Amino acid sequence: MEDSSTFATIALPLALVLIMGSLGLSLTPGDFRRVFTQPRGVLIGLGNLVLLSPLLAFGVAEAFGLAAVLAVGLVLLGSSPGGATANLFTHLAKGETALAVSMTAVSSVLAAIVIPLYLGLAITHFDAPGLTDDVEVIGISARVFAITVVPLTIGMWIRRRRTEWARRHEDRAKIIAISALAIVIVIAVIDEFELIQENFTTLVFAALAFNVAAMTMSYTISRVARLTERQATAVALELGIHNGTVAIAVAALVDTRLAAPAAVYTLPMFINGALFARAMARRNAAALAQAEAGAAAAGEPAAAGAAPRI
Repeated sequence: MEDSSTFATIALPLALVLIMGSLGLSLTPGDFRRVFTQPRGVLIGLGNLVLLSPLLAFGVAEAFGLAAVLAVGLVLLGSSPGGATANLFTHLAKGETALAVSMTAVSSVLAAIVIPLYLGLAITHFDAPGLTDDVEVIGISARVFAITVVPLTIGMWIRRRRTEWARRHEDRAKIIAISALAIVIVIAVIDEFELIQENFTTLVFAALAFNVAAMTMSYTISRVARLTERQATAVALELGIHNGTVAIAVAALVDTRLAAPAAVYTLPMFINGALFARAMARRNAAALAQAEAGAAAAGEPAAAGAAPRI
């Protein structure tokens, strides 16, 4: 492992704690119960996140012939949970935001298992030099749990105990989280500038291919599985917009070079996410209006997710 910097040992974990804590402030137990009360969409979405996304990262890394350490970094990104920003994009696309929130919540908890599993597999598969002896799956799992699940749980506890306070400060917490994310990405790029500069073109095209493939395939799988357009929109955006801070934070625990793909991925992730959200907004608006009209005629509540909490 490379020498730890102040950024890797203090600032980065603190930034991730802030991000996950702010996410917790917006969550309720109902977001997790939705797995059992409305299992179809959540389970299909999680299946895409836990299986499709990491395997696509393996395939893209092979297809673009990424250097071993960059290939492992891409798999690390692919196995990271969906980001809270995906919920915002889903809202803008008029997708089913409640489903997006549930996927983000559950995948964030599963990260403590999923990330170490695929990280270990990637290191073995790509035979990344200097990494094999550094990774202890149990240790990484414990640290991922500490910097993701613990602050997420604390945020939810605060929301439950001081609901009105949490609601009043939710927007401020999101601004702080977004600012922390931007700072993390900038510092990660600076920290590995030479590596990113040497491999920039390949990394950008690999990141773009991974993003497009993940969103296209997850959307298609969702529609084949007969999810609605709005549900499929949520799943696709959850697959396209990962929590890059988690990937960068885990990279800092192992080798900061692993953070390069996550740092580069940010640009195509947001551009493609915005374009997809804009393209789907009109289609989903029509579907939502039709559902609301049908519900009104039947004297039923509006469609779930019509007034999402993000």
